[in-house]
Amino acid sequence: MTLITVDAVSKAFWIPTVRRDTIREHLFGMLQPRRFHRLQALDSVSFEVRDGETLGIMGRNGSGKSTLLKILCGIYPPDRGRVERRAAVTPILDLGVGWNPELDAVDNVFLIGSVMGLSLGEIRRSMDAILGFAELQEFANLKLAHYSSGMSSRLAYAVAFHAVRDVLVLDEIFAVGDAGFRQRCEERYRDLHAQGHTVLLVSHDPRTVTSFCDRALLLDHGRIVMEGPAREIADRYVSTLTKRISD
Repeated sequence: MTLITVDAVSKAFWIPTVRRDTIREHLFGMLQPRRFHRLQALDSVSFEVRDGETLGIMGRNGSGKSTLLKILCGIYPPDRGRVERRAAVTPILDLGVGWNPELDAVDNVFLIGSVMGLSLGEIRRSMDAILGFAELQEFANLKLAHYSSGMSSRLAYAVAFHAVRDVLVLDEIFAVGDAGFRQRCEERYRDLHAQGHTVLLVSHDPRTVTSFCDRALLLDHGRIVMEGPAREIADRYVSTLTKRISD
C-alpha cells in the first residue's frame, strides 16, 4: 500500500541579493529597493513511499533534500503539485525547535511530547526510557539553557523516537552524538522497522543508505536524477561527488 504520494511538487524561494545584518545597513537600505533572486529548490519532483519500506534520499548540499522533507511533513506548502499522506508522519528535522530553555528536561519532554501527539500518560510512562536513551537522567532537573547542543540533540531524538506513529522522517539521524548514541539510534531504528514502520531517511553517508534503506532516490538541483535500489543510488552518489572533485 502507498502511504505517501508526491506528485510534480515544485518549490521556490526568493533570496535577497544583498544581506542587511546591522541596524545601519537596514536604515540605509530603506532608501534603495531590495533585490531578490529566485532559487528553485524543487522542480517537478514525483515519487511514492510504500508501507513498511525505508526510502533513502541522497544529494549534495543545496540539492533540495531538506526542503522536500519539510514539504512532506507539512512545514512548507508546495508552490505546485501535491503531497498525499495516508498515515501520520513523525519528523525528526530541526532539533530543539519548540524547546523552552527556562524549563528543565522533564518539563520540556512533556511540552514537546504533547506537541508530537503523545498523551500525558504516555509521556509519564516513557519518561525514564526517554531520559535513559539520551543519557540525561542526572540532568533531568537542569534547565535546558545550561545544556550543550549535543545534550539538547540527544533529548530531541529520544522524544521523537518515542513519539513515532506510522511514518518516521529522519534527517542525518546517524550523524549526531557519539558512537554509543549513534548505536542506540540504529538499534531503535531497527526496532521500528521490524514493527513495520515506514521511514524516510536523508543521509550523505553511503554506508547508512545501503545498510538501512530498501530504495533510494538521488536529488540534484531540485530534480530526481535517479531512483532505484539503495546500493545503486549510493554508488551513483559517490561517483558523482568523485567526478565533481576531479573536475
